[in-house]
Amino acid sequence: MMRTLLVRGLLAGLIAGVLATAFAYVFGEPSVDAAIGIEEAGTAAHDHGGEEPGHSHGAEEALVSRGVQSTIGLFTGVGAYGLAVGGLFAITFAFGYGRVGSLRPRVTAALLAAGAFVVVVLVPFLKYPANPPAVGQSGTIGDRTGLYFAVVALSLATALIAVTAGRALADRLGAWWAGLAAAGGYVVVVAVAAALMPVIDEVPDGFPGSTLWTFRTASLATQLVLWTTVGLVFGALAERVLRPSASAPAPAAQAGRR
Repeated sequence: MMRTLLVRGLLAGLIAGVLATAFAYVFGEPSVDAAIGIEEAGTAAHDHGGEEPGHSHGAEEALVSRGVQSTIGLFTGVGAYGLAVGGLFAITFAFGYGRVGSLRPRVTAALLAAGAFVVVVLVPFLKYPANPPAVGQSGTIGDRTGLYFAVVALSLATALIAVTAGRALADRLGAWWAGLAAAGGYVVVVAVAAALMPVIDEVPDGFPGSTLWTFRTASLATQLVLWTTVGLVFGALAERVLRPSASAPAPAAQAGRR
């Protein structure tokens, strides 16, 4: 059963990767192109004022063209991410299905996708949002990456503890109040931890706020498209495996067709 669910998770992840790539190409790449133009204009102005002719960085050719980056490169990156998400999603679903509640596979998958999006994507994004080219210093890439994944790990660990605590409190408080207590505890812990972590603000003076806003909203929306697709597609596929009698026509209906 695990192998069957894993295959369906990978299929759902692949479909999600294709849809997320299309969304990112239409809504995200224009802001990336605008940011690259700003970065190149700033580099050209710096080189013109401080370097000898023939030594401009703008004259250097990129190893991979922008056209390849925005098409094949985008699909490769988002597609691989979608496959990884789909596989991990299927494993998590197989582990939790039937243990947290008695919901149908489709509903369980949808709730799991929503929770995972909030915990793994939205909460870290609120603390350390994505930045387009020309935003961020090259010397701090390692520190910024480490801090971002630290928030992801903290959010995920806190969510797992909250789920465990909610299950333990359900017998005494009831499912509703136990769920509220677990969710409230998660919010408090993550909010306090995020407030104590370093603030990163490396947006250069004069960078258009509209470009920054468009890039960040497109990045978050791309993640939303991917996780929503994984939850819905995997839920439909898992329903056929775990509840075949519910998806198959009733015997009386089959007899009426003859």
